[in-house]
Amino acid sequence: MTSTTARTIQKVVNAIQQPEGVGATVRRSIGIMSNRKYNPFLLFDHFTSSGSDGFPEHPHRGQETITYIMNGSIAHEDFTGSKGILYAGDLQFMTAGKGIVHSEMPVPSEDGSPSVGIQLWVDLPEQLKDTPPRYRDLRAWEIPEVNEQDGKLRVKVISGKSYGVESLKDLAYTPVNYYHYIMKPGSTFKQEFDPTFSVFLYVLKGQSLLVNEKNVKQYQNAFFENDGAFVTGQVPSSSTDEEVEFLLIGGQQLDQNVVQYGPFVATSQAKIQQAFLDYSHGRNGFENIKNWRTLISNGVTQDMIDGPLKGSKEYRDQLKQDYLDKIAAEKKEAPVKDEL
Repeated sequence: MTSTTARTIQKVVNAIQQPEGVGATVRRSIGIMSNRKYNPFLLFDHFTSSGSDGFPEHPHRGQETITYIMNGSIAHEDFTGSKGILYAGDLQFMTAGKGIVHSEMPVPSEDGSPSVGIQLWVDLPEQLKDTPPRYRDLRAWEIPEVNEQDGKLRVKVISGKSYGVESLKDLAYTPVNYYHYIMKPGSTFKQEFDPTFSVFLYVLKGQSLLVNEKNVKQYQNAFFENDGAFVTGQVPSSSTDEEVEFLLIGGQQLDQNVVQYGPFVATSQAKIQQAFLDYSHGRNGFENIKNWRTLISNGVTQDMIDGPLKGSKEYRDQLKQDYLDKIAAEKKEAPVKDEL
């Protein structure tokens, strides 16, 4: 492998829609019979939910989840007291660690459109599986964006570095690169990856993306060999797509055994059995379940949005303004280099 070699496609998986949770649907391309795991990734879902159809309270142990909202909004809560709302363009990096129980439910929209998003499960290194749970929210306005080729190529740099633009730090324990590409006809792309990373590309929109001359279409997920230093492709000038959108994601491979049963991930069958016992008895990380009562699992109301979820438009606007004010102040205080 050299720095001038492009990765080749190992296989392409069609993400077929199926029911999941309570009334929700997902297009799953990691975590299915034909593609059980893709080290370090355990599950990849393109989900749709609306009304009271979502993902009521359920446990996790031994992994991280990364949730990216594409349309609408999702409320979340867990038994540590954390709660809030993710809107379109927002992400949440959740470390389950030694144990967490949470709920993820759609927020009703004024026009009745569903909430749509992506959820990725990532394995945790064995030495971090007993770490306390934690969250890192990444709001839409905190994501730097690449704009190249006269606007024909845009990249939201969620985690990693693309075209010289770098993301925020400290988002996930397991190193993950996460990019959202938006391309117009006549554009090309080239994204470098660490040689120890597994890489896949999922098409959100469009039928004309060419990757290594292979056509990868909407709702298809292309998985790459570890035989090159970058992934490259194009949207031909002749394309009838107004835009093509895809997620390009890589993660550092972990040298460890993986045993998974539903939302529990460990390195041995004995530890999976222990997870079930700990969850059922409320111990070793699941103690909070004894006194916790879910707020949102039966549906999200406006009172919840305006109250404990702190999800009103006014509150969100204030968060954005506070962030922009902070960035402006930091730029103002930054020392000016003397010109030679």
